[in-house]
This record gives sequence, structure tokens and C-alpha cells, in this order.
Amino acid sequence: MNLVVVPGLLCDAELWAHQTRYLADIADCQVADVSRSDTVEDMATAVLANAPDRFALAGLSMGGYVCHAIMRRAPERVTKLALLDTSARADTPEQSKRRRLLISMSDVGKFRGVTDRLLPLLIAPHRLDDEALTTRVKEMAERIGADAFYRQQNAIMARPDSLAQMANYDLPTLIACGRDDALTPVDLHEEMAAATPGARLALVEECGHLSTMEQPQAMTALLRQWLLYD
Repeated sequence: MNLVVVPGLLCDAELWAHQTRYLADIADCQVADVSRSDTVEDMATAVLANAPDRFALAGLSMGGYVCHAIMRRAPERVTKLALLDTSARADTPEQSKRRRLLISMSDVGKFRGVTDRLLPLLIAPHRLDDEALTTRVKEMAERIGADAFYRQQNAIMARPDSLAQMANYDLPTLIACGRDDALTPVDLHEEMAAATPGARLALVEECGHLSTMEQPQAMTALLRQWLLYD
């Protein structure tokens, strides 16, 4: 079985490190590179160009937006779909305003990746003192860098609303998030599950937005069940 996983904003293969390691016995795992494009449609094009003919597809946060774009373009190639800590909605004006502020800061040389100020949006409150986890998150953001951050934020702001199209997702679909996700809260996942025929909704306790890193065993177990049995 082929599995393509798509990282989120300022994330790379480290986001999926536990899953790619511990699902390797049942899936050939490929981590997509979405750092070089400035629209979600171009990101989808890049993923599809490097993906097998048929594959299971999982995306977290921005990676979920890319999954929606792939489902618009080539749904026949996707055998299963997992949407993690993400949304089917377009950006709100308030969200876009915050993104433009962060872009303007990076334009004047103030890009600092994920700072202590941003961490509470990304991980659950009780993990903020977990130095090993916070260091991994910050180092991942630094590897992605300011130029890719600029491209990714513009892509996110311009993405379309994808909720209506989810009624056409005719494949095993897992929708999961951390119970304490501050960026894409539970209600956004509940509405995606309600919009998608036969979708399974799973909530991971004591977990924020970066669920695959915060609760890796739980997320890997959910993905294993989705791959094998859904």
C-alpha cells in the first residue's frame, strides 16, 4: 500500500517521523514537499507529480488544504483520505490579517520561525514545558525558512472553501484532531465529518494542533486502523 503524507505550514518530514517509521510495515510512506509552491493548487500538482498512481493520502493543517486540492484535481488516484487538525473553510478576514502581519515581519528580516509566543497555538498547554518537543518544532520551522513561509502563507490565504465538495468524497475518510487544537478547533472537524459520507471522526485527548508529534502513538494507531480496516 502506498501512503503520501503532506506536512503543514513550517513543517517537514519531522512532523510525520513516528508515522513513517511505525507504519512502514504496512505502507510505503512518502512525505510530500510543499515548500516550493505559492498556491495550494500548485502544491497539489507537485504532490501528484511525485506520487504513485494510486495512494492513500493524509494531510495535517495546511497539508489538509492540499489534500482538498488533490481531491478536486485527481480523486480517482486517492484510495483513502485522512484529514488531521485542518479545516475545509477558506481563511476568515481576521486570519488573513494575522498572516499578512507575520509576512510583513519576515519581509523586514524578523522571521524567527516558531517562537515561544506562537507555541501555544501549536501544542497543548501542558506540553509547553516539554523542551524536546518544542525544540523539534522550532528546528523544523527554521529548516523551512522565511522564503517558504512567505509562499505557504500566501497559498493558505488564497485557498478556496472546500466544505461543499466533501459531499463527493466517496472513499474511506478519517477526520481527526487534538481535543485542545487552538488553530483548527474540534467544531471544524465535526462539520467536515458531517459533510462527508461515511467519514469517521476521532479526537485525541491531551493534544493540540501538531497531533502527529504531540501524541504520536495515538495518531499512528488511528492511521494504522484507517489504512488496514476502514
